[in-house]
Amino acid sequence: MRRRLVGRDTGIGRDLAGKRITLVGDILHSRVARSNVDLLHTLGAEVTLVAPPTLVPVGVESWPCEVSYDLDSTLSKSDAVMLLRVQRERMNAAFFPTEREYSRRYGLDGERMAKMPEHAIVMHPGPMVRGMEITAEVADSDRCTVVEQVANGVSIRMAVLYLLLGGNEPAVSHARIEEK
Repeated sequence: MRRRLVGRDTGIGRDLAGKRITLVGDILHSRVARSNVDLLHTLGAEVTLVAPPTLVPVGVESWPCEVSYDLDSTLSKSDAVMLLRVQRERMNAAFFPTEREYSRRYGLDGERMAKMPEHAIVMHPGPMVRGMEITAEVADSDRCTVVEQVANGVSIRMAVLYLLLGGNEPAVSHARIEEK
């Protein structure tokens, strides 16, 4: 995110001060929403959560973010929009009328993406539900970073597992072998 919003070379060591990040979707059942809010806030970003009232957790007013129920009102101010998948497998009740209604109010399509600033990016941790929270047009656009996110996530998980399993040597050795 920082590389795309701040710049490839100038982004190193910089924070996200002044950037506006909007998280949209199933905040209630998301495993990453709260950690993202905390991390983005720590990096200086202004975070807004957008979701139906039934998908916003109790106590969210104590989180370091704003809450909105209107996606369209936040798009023009967003530097990045991070969509979250509706996690039906964690739901045991009706949290919104229909998928079509959810998509109409909270889905990101080409028309809504056009309301975002030109520099703004679209993010999604995956897996995506195309046609519900994101259209194919948006998911396949140059502004969408999903493929980068997934690739980086695999590398990060590999590095964490290596360190947790006792790796204390560099993964790549730069030692020179002396010839006899």
